[in-house]
Amino acid sequence: MGGDHAPAVIVDGAVAAARHLRLRLLFVGPSDAIARELSRQRDASSVDVDIVDTPEAVGMDEAPAAALRRKPRASIRLAAEAVAEGRADALFSAGNTGATMMAAHAALRLLPGVDRPALATTIPTRRGSAVLLDVGANVECRPQHLLQFAAMGAVYATVALQASAPQIGLLSIGEEETKGNDLTREAHRLMKGLPNFLGNIEARDVYSGAADVIVCDGFTGNVVLKISEGLVETVEELLGEELQRTFATRMGYLLSLRAFRRFRRRVDYSEYGGAPLLGVNGVCIVGHGRSSAKAVRNALAMASRFVEEDFVPRLERGIAAVAVQQP
Repeated sequence: MGGDHAPAVIVDGAVAAARHLRLRLLFVGPSDAIARELSRQRDASSVDVDIVDTPEAVGMDEAPAAALRRKPRASIRLAAEAVAEGRADALFSAGNTGATMMAAHAALRLLPGVDRPALATTIPTRRGSAVLLDVGANVECRPQHLLQFAAMGAVYATVALQASAPQIGLLSIGEEETKGNDLTREAHRLMKGLPNFLGNIEARDVYSGAADVIVCDGFTGNVVLKISEGLVETVEELLGEELQRTFATRMGYLLSLRAFRRFRRRVDYSEYGGAPLLGVNGVCIVGHGRSSAKAVRNALAMASRFVEEDFVPRLERGIAAVAVQQP
């Protein structure tokens, strides 16, 4: 029931993923609303679907902690419990991010050696893609948290981006290790022992492809992410206006349409589906509130791949490898 266009796009995207990947779906929410959306699907009867009926859901504008206390049968809480109890292998929500993180944390618990979970997102670069984390789970961090984020991000890059030896960068205001605030300077000292640690990278290099994993606190990462989304939308709008100004530019646009479509796919968040919540003892994918059916389908494909490739145990091993460096 989460997201700006729920439950329609959630059901559409999930059913599409189930058809393609032979997944079993467990929808959590009002059964009548879910059944109504399923009835619009031509071959919904061919998809293995279960429904957990609950009238309660956390709204996008509600305070997560207060809402979860008031609503013991909130859909996101029951969905997280289904994963914890083994009735489902992974959780996806495009709803209230704070409520999703709190429900997943409470039901799944943290992996050994993890103090804080982190939201990781995939961003386009000149050389392909990179992982940026944390992008909103933790507004305030300590240096050892950034060390853990780096370890988890490296595992994620290995699975999601097929990076054999992910290069790790720490986002700061200068390349020198003395630059930055107390958090980044101490985090730099801790991260020196990590394999493939590049050191500090500046904001202008985030999209250069120099690093496969870019580490920062959740406040900084969320600002970077939101600025990037806004910039892409603005560039596309301005470019569209310019290309429609004259007959010659309109013809040029038509001739270059395939290239523009490829560009759109490279910067479209729906291509990646969602951001995994790293550090909890289970697969949890957090989708954008504006998620389309395509984004939901891709998020479920990501979740399925993580389950098949034992992502959580690999994450646990990655964390254990850096545990000795933590104070």
